[in-house]
Amino acid sequence: MIKSIRMTALAAALVAATSLTAAAEVVYHRGNSADPETLDQHKTSTTYEAHILRDLYEGLVAYGANGKVIPGVAESWTTSADGLVYTFKLRDNAKWSNGDPVVASDFVYSLRRIMKPETGAKYANILYPIKNAEAVNTGKAEGEELGVKAVDDHTLEITLGSPTPYFIEQLTHQTGLPVHPATVEKFGTDFVKPENIVTNGAFVLSEFVPNDSITASKNPHFHDAANVKIDKVKFYPTEDRGAALRRFQAGELHTNNDAPVEQIEYIRETLGTQFHVAPYLGTYYYALNHESEAMKDPEVRQALSMAIDREFLADEIWGSTMVAAYSFIPPGIGNYGEPAYADWKDEDVLAREDKAREILAAKGYSESNPLKVELRYNTSENHKNTAVAIADMWKPLGVEVSLLNTDTKTHYAHLRDRGDFDVARAGWIGDYSDPQNFLFMVESDNTGFNYARYENPEYDALMDEAAATVDLEKRAGILKKAEELFMRDLPFLPLMYYGSMNLVSDKVGGFEDNLLNVHPSRFITISE
Repeated sequence: MIKSIRMTALAAALVAATSLTAAAEVVYHRGNSADPETLDQHKTSTTYEAHILRDLYEGLVAYGANGKVIPGVAESWTTSADGLVYTFKLRDNAKWSNGDPVVASDFVYSLRRIMKPETGAKYANILYPIKNAEAVNTGKAEGEELGVKAVDDHTLEITLGSPTPYFIEQLTHQTGLPVHPATVEKFGTDFVKPENIVTNGAFVLSEFVPNDSITASKNPHFHDAANVKIDKVKFYPTEDRGAALRRFQAGELHTNNDAPVEQIEYIRETLGTQFHVAPYLGTYYYALNHESEAMKDPEVRQALSMAIDREFLADEIWGSTMVAAYSFIPPGIGNYGEPAYADWKDEDVLAREDKAREILAAKGYSESNPLKVELRYNTSENHKNTAVAIADMWKPLGVEVSLLNTDTKTHYAHLRDRGDFDVARAGWIGDYSDPQNFLFMVESDNTGFNYARYENPEYDALMDEAAATVDLEKRAGILKKAEELFMRDLPFLPLMYYGSMNLVSDKVGGFEDNLLNVHPSRFITISE
C-alpha cells in the first residue's frame, strides 16, 4: 500500500514537472515580411532571409541588439599596418549544433564556396575586397587562390586585394555566415532542410512549412546559450500588412517588421508605444537620366530638386514613416560624420520654389512652353501618390509631367537595361553601414546601379582614392568631397530617408530600434 502511494506520488510529481516544463517554454512569434526564397546563406539576396539566417548562424562578427558590430565566432581580430591582412582569433567554445567545434577551416571552405561560379551566389560581390575573390567568382582563378587561410584551428587569416576600411562591416552581411562543410558535402543543396541542417548560431532550424511558418529552436551548443531566453522562434510570412496588424492585435504575433502605411493614423492611435518608427539605413530617390534631353542640364536638375516639398511627402503621403532627405547618404551612417546636405536645405520651400521658377524661366520654360518630363514609377499606391504630388509641385515651374507605371520587375529591368527615361523612382537600403555602400552606385563603371548614367572622372578618382585610404578620418573627408559632387550634379534626386516600422508587443524586451533595423532573437525576452 505504501509502495503504491509512493508510486502515485512520484507519477504525480513527474506529471507536474512535465507540465511546468511545457508551460515554461518561451516561444517568440515573429512576423517577417515574406517567406525566404532560400536558406542557403550563399544564395540569399533579401533582408527577410537575413533575419532568419542571422538567428541560425553566427559569422566572424555579429550584430548586437543595438545594431552595432560585436564579436561573433571571432573573439578578436587585428589588421596589418597596410590594411591588407586581417587576422581573426576564433573563440574556443564556438560549436556547431551537432557539437562539432567551429574551426578556421570552416570559414575557408565557406568563403571558397560562395565564390565558386557554380554556387550561383547573387551577392558574392559583397566579398570582392578579398584577394582574388572576383577572379575566382568569374572563373578566372581557382578557389585555392582566394585570400583566405586557416593558420590553425582558431586562427583565420583573410588577405584583401586593397585596403577596405569597411571590411568588418561587410562581414555582418549574411553572405559572411559559415556553412557546416561535412553537411554540405553530404547533402548538397539539401543541407538546408530541417532534418539535415547544422548551424552555429543561437537557434537551429526545426521546421519549415512554406507559406505558414518557420520554426527555429534554441541551440544548446551555442557559446552564449545561457543568455538566450527564447526557446523557439516562429517566423511567419506577413506579406499582407493589414492581416499582420490584425494578428498582432489579437496577440498572435509578438512583433512584425512592417505595417500598412494606409492605416498609420489608426495604428498610432490604437497601438501607441507598441508602434516603432525609427530612421533606417536607406534613401528613397528619383534617378535623373543624364543622357535625357530633359535632364542633361545640371541647373534644371537643381531647380527640380529645390521645388520639392519633402516634408509634405514624408508626413502627408508616407504618414511620418519617412524623413525628408537633403543628402543621398543617410545621417548616422558609420565611418563618416554629417552628410553633404544640399546648400538650400534650410531655406523656406516657397522661396526655393521661386528660385526654381526663375532658373527654368531663364532656360525658356514656362507653363505656355513647358519642360516635358516622363516620370516612371513601380506599382505601389504610395509611389503613385508621391509621383502625383511631385508632378503638382513641378507644374508651377513650367514642367509638364507624364506618369508611367509598371510592375517592379519590369521597372527595374528597364533601368538596368538602359531603357529610355527622364526621371525614375528607386530606393536603396544599405547592405552595411558605410558611405561607400551608397556612393559606389554612381561610379561610371557600375552599370548595374548607375541608372542615371552619370560619368564624372573627378568623382571616380575620389572614390578610387577613398578605396586606397586606410585612415578612416581621411577617407571620410575624401568621400565627403565625392558626395558634394554628387549633390551638385544630382545623378539621383534624394527625396526621403527610409524609416523602419515595427509592431512590438509590450511583452517584448530587448528590442532596440537601430539604423539597420536588425533585431537578433537571441537578445529578445518575452514576458507574460
